[in-house]
Amino acid sequence: MNNVRDNRAEQEFELDLDGHRAVAAYQREGDRIVFTHTVVPREIEGRGVGSKLIRAALDSARDQKLRVVAQCPFVAAFIAKHPAYRDLLA
Repeated sequence: MNNVRDNRAEQEFELDLDGHRAVAAYQREGDRIVFTHTVVPREIEGRGVGSKLIRAALDSARDQKLRVVAQCPFVAAFIAKHPAYRDLLA
């Protein structure tokens, strides 16, 4: 699986796999990052792509000392399942 990239121009974390791109869209608001939605193409679902994408996005938020707003249900569910990321929530 390829590495996750932060495409700041598009405000998306991206991960390409087998010719398909998964994205976690966000908006920066000062010291906050608001995750608005996550899209994993059907062709690459069930392979941990979404989790890898969100884990990298949250690690990036931590590195940048950003507070996280999980508007996206997938991001909210990931944080609920991984308590180590709960401290990031705004």
